[in-house]
Amino acid sequence: MLPERRPVVLCADDYGLSPGVSRGILDLARRQRISATGSMTNIPAFRDAAPALRELRGTIGLGLHLTLTTGAPLGPLPRLAPDGRLPPLGRLLSLSLSGRLSAAEVRPEIERQLDAFAAATGRLPDFVDGHQHVHVLAGVRSALLAALAARGWRGWLRDPGDRLGAIRARPQARKALVVAALGLGFRRDARRAGFPTNRGFSGFSDFAEGEGFADAFERSFRALGPAPLVMCHPGEIDEALRALDPVVASRPLELAYLGSDRFADFLEREGIRLAPGPASGTARARSAQPE
Repeated sequence: MLPERRPVVLCADDYGLSPGVSRGILDLARRQRISATGSMTNIPAFRDAAPALRELRGTIGLGLHLTLTTGAPLGPLPRLAPDGRLPPLGRLLSLSLSGRLSAAEVRPEIERQLDAFAAATGRLPDFVDGHQHVHVLAGVRSALLAALAARGWRGWLRDPGDRLGAIRARPQARKALVVAALGLGFRRDARRAGFPTNRGFSGFSDFAEGEGFADAFERSFRALGPAPLVMCHPGEIDEALRALDPVVASRPLELAYLGSDRFADFLEREGIRLAPGPASGTARARSAQPE
């Protein structure tokens, strides 16, 4: 009997960020080279990309990539986005770390982005995470958990932390340690609220253009946790992407690698099976409507 393959969630972030990013993610999903994707429902390009998600229902995990640092909010945020544009990450971090990020103001925007996902797909997301990991920040975390609990949601949340030894064994350890520190206690808080999480997180990149991406990405699969998630950022370059995001040159490299024979051979050699949700929490969302 062949040994059972180890389930790993391979999640492509940023669906809906631009037409090129969405096309690249869809191609990989249809070829079963990723197993989950998170949508940025506040970005205008999401509206045209959203209908294609319905064909993927039941084959990959479909999540909300909560966005508070890119584009415009879906409704008024008078203190956080007084000019109608979401703040850069540095500003959001400053507000969060100083205790000036209001959960009461953030929660309605979380609700609006959840509603936009439900309207586009017919159901609430299978999982929720955050663009630039904002969902774990003080002032966002409590608002998110309360919003999801109020809806009777039955999905899972991304925990961007991991064991210290595992982080040190992989690329971009310094970045991973910073994110893990910002998310301290997130898994505990999520589980207290009734939501499972992944256990093990990797995929940090320097987003540089070059020949070394494949080797670095494969090192992201070292020291996997008991219910691991690996993030990736594939896509095609277009003008909409250039206008919204600094991560441009590395996206087609990721797209090419994930679609390659080398990646297929790597999964086979390592005994990895791509799964739509972590082994500890594959429950699906119950309804597209709040309860």
